[in-house]
Amino acid sequence: MTRPTPPLTPSTTPAPSLSSGPRRLVVMDVDSTLISQEVIELIAAHAGTEALVADITERAMRGELDFAESLRERVATLAGLPVSVLDDVRTRATFTPGARELVAECHRRGWVVALVSGGFEEIVADLAAELGILTFRANRLEVADGHLTGRTTGQVVDRAYKAQSLREFAAAEGVAIEHTVAIGDGANDLDMIGVAGIGIAFAAKPVVREQAPFSVDGPRLDAVLAIIDAQA
Repeated sequence: MTRPTPPLTPSTTPAPSLSSGPRRLVVMDVDSTLISQEVIELIAAHAGTEALVADITERAMRGELDFAESLRERVATLAGLPVSVLDDVRTRATFTPGARELVAECHRRGWVVALVSGGFEEIVADLAAELGILTFRANRLEVADGHLTGRTTGQVVDRAYKAQSLREFAAAEGVAIEHTVAIGDGANDLDMIGVAGIGIAFAAKPVVREQAPFSVDGPRLDAVLAIIDAQA
């Protein structure tokens, strides 16, 4: 089920036709931003550790715990689960109201949309494909003999790596940093929100709302367009 991360090559998104502003790169968090759930909690429900994982997730998103350490602790509780549980998790992940509309409008304008997630590529890849998003990064779950090992592989997608990814996506697409947008809800998103030309906290934890230049309480994700358009 694991798929390689797409290379950083310029996207084939059509040139803008109905937008008068600059071509933009919009980078979004996934869990509790693009989708309404935290994927790791959906997986943990199969292991009987959902309450523990949810508590750790909440504390990490409030900025009380180091993200990488919290990820290791949470993923460890998943050890032994058959990889087939990920199929069930994908069916339970639902897009936030307005997410489809936001992505469709960005594509209509010729903008590039990318995802950078502290969640898992095994789920993010399918979400991205459903929305026609070509560029994404996420953590990867280690699998052995058809079961989760309780570890991840490769680079941990922490707050610093999210900001680095935004910069790299922008460079690959030829989009100036001042024309980038970052949207997220947790402390793990603060660095990319700070780097972006327009940083938006969406239905966010208090620490993120306090530090982000802009904030949208929800419930619709496409409400961020009003903020973006106001900065054109």
